[in-house]
Amino acid sequence: MTADESRKVTIAAIARLAGVSVPTVSRVVNGRSDVAPETRERVEELLSRHGYRRRRPSMRASSGLIDLVFNDLDSPWAVEIIRGVEDVAHAAGIGTVVSAIHRRSSSARQWLDNLRTRSTEGVIFVTSTLEPPLQAELRRLNIPVVIVDPAGVPPQEAPTIGATNWAGSLRATEHLLGLGHRRIGFIAGPPQLMCSRARLDGYRTALETAGLGVDDELIRPGNFYHEAGFAAGNQLLRRPDPPTAIFAASDQMALGVYEAVRRRGLRVPDDISVVGFDDLPEVEWCSPPLTTVRQPLAKMGLLAARTVLRLARGERIESPRVELATELVVRDSAAPPAT
Repeated sequence: MTADESRKVTIAAIARLAGVSVPTVSRVVNGRSDVAPETRERVEELLSRHGYRRRRPSMRASSGLIDLVFNDLDSPWAVEIIRGVEDVAHAAGIGTVVSAIHRRSSSARQWLDNLRTRSTEGVIFVTSTLEPPLQAELRRLNIPVVIVDPAGVPPQEAPTIGATNWAGSLRATEHLLGLGHRRIGFIAGPPQLMCSRARLDGYRTALETAGLGVDDELIRPGNFYHEAGFAAGNQLLRRPDPPTAIFAASDQMALGVYEAVRRRGLRVPDDISVVGFDDLPEVEWCSPPLTTVRQPLAKMGLLAARTVLRLARGERIESPRVELATELVVRDSAAPPAT
């Protein structure tokens, strides 16, 4: 099938490719249960590959709910995203169901079983990987999906909301270079997340643009949480030639670095500069207030909720891929290196 044909794909074309009847494909499209599992899987794969768009009813009864799904809920940035979604949901007179489906494979199955028993306007996934079986089932149920900060390559039909992670990381590293730092440590986020990789790439680009080599020994793995920042900060600080500044790919890891610095009898920024990423509410009140990259978490949640409601109503969306601007917020945690 050519690219032009795929844009005009019909049920008859899918039936021909799958080697089944048109009524069989129609039953799959409409979520009927009277189709053999192997046949359903083959038809669903072809529908997805060729971009077949199921038609949503023009007068769809409102379920009064949005599903918001996280990998984890033990992070302050999750609260900011929830706040944005809740603003839209409240204005629309609907509720929000918040779930976490990380670490246990049974969690995703249980969540999906619960979803089948009720109706939802749509699902917002945050930093999640949509496994093919989950994608296929949501497609079968005709449920709109929006992804915030996708972990991997998102499904073609799912809109995504993100932030300019590369540009924000580039700007933060340039700020430290402008203060005179030349040995800048970096604590990365989970490598499977696209936002983590973009932040690492921004850091590397800033150093290379400044004519400095990237010292991989100054790059430490992390997971966005305090403990990882504390551990990585200790590793960097006990080097015989420690960095004069540390850029952590999340505010929580930056605060972990603060504690590593304190326990070594050092001070921020007198002995070492620290920069974070997120601009969580508490970092303005830590000591010293943290210089960080602000990503508009609440606005990301707000836009995701607006998008999923538009899809539920069968309306067009302006763009399937949205990146909101980040901003460097300069406070007191970064200063020129000690002489």
